[in-house]
Amino acid sequence: MIKVGQFKDGLDMSALREIKHLQEMKHPNVIELLDVFSSQTNLNLVLEFLPSDLEMLIKDRSVIFHAGDIKSWLLMTLRGLHHCHRNFILHRDLKPNNLLLSPEGELKLADFGLARSLANPRENMTSNVVTRWYRAPELLFNANHYTGAIDVWSVGAIFAELMLRIPYLPGASDTDQIDVTFKALGTPTEALWPGVSSIPGFKNFPKYNVPSKQELQNRFLAASDNALELMNAMLLYNPAKRIDAENALLSPYFTEDPLPTRPQDLPKKTPKNPDE
Repeated sequence: MIKVGQFKDGLDMSALREIKHLQEMKHPNVIELLDVFSSQTNLNLVLEFLPSDLEMLIKDRSVIFHAGDIKSWLLMTLRGLHHCHRNFILHRDLKPNNLLLSPEGELKLADFGLARSLANPRENMTSNVVTRWYRAPELLFNANHYTGAIDVWSVGAIFAELMLRIPYLPGASDTDQIDVTFKALGTPTEALWPGVSSIPGFKNFPKYNVPSKQELQNRFLAASDNALELMNAMLLYNPAKRIDAENALLSPYFTEDPLPTRPQDLPKKTPKNPDE
């Protein structure tokens, strides 16, 4: 498939970033850049053909998700993300429709237009990244430096969405996103996220209780204890304590029964009727 970028002042920075990062990374769970060519007004990226994405499957209620299927998609997502982080690249826009699916069932991270290399701690970074529903709390509070923990938070929200079949934290605005997150996970305290009480604007939000284990089990009815433990570890408020992709891959969730479904056996998007 061909992705077209428009030139602006002679350069399409998003496309150039994507080219740079995809050229540096070769991995079964990262989309492959096959070629690049330009015209007078466009920069064209030739990417491997991946006909569907995770969002399509989540929304297609004719497709049944089994526990092993969810486990397999999460495993492939984390493998791709671990490869990015091992190469010092932040994706910064993980969401279900950027997780593409091959005809053979392989999941691949795609759309590296917002990706960037890990910054020097003294270098400011924009917080205006990541689609809102998958945006980590440090970004919602305008952090000007962050780590791969922002990507892990996104994966945690995607994991929850796979289990629920609806978005877990669907905020209507940036302010509402914070409120929705606090309602779902509890308002953070100094014990959960040191320094949070001094963040400008934090004290304006209501105080919600952290959900009990039973409340989480009632919401995620089919989830195992290990699944909920991993989801919670990815959705920790404190980015310094949030699990990283490498350690998430070591979770006992992936080795308990049922084991991850083989990619070739995963559900596929139901083809549309041409007469519809």
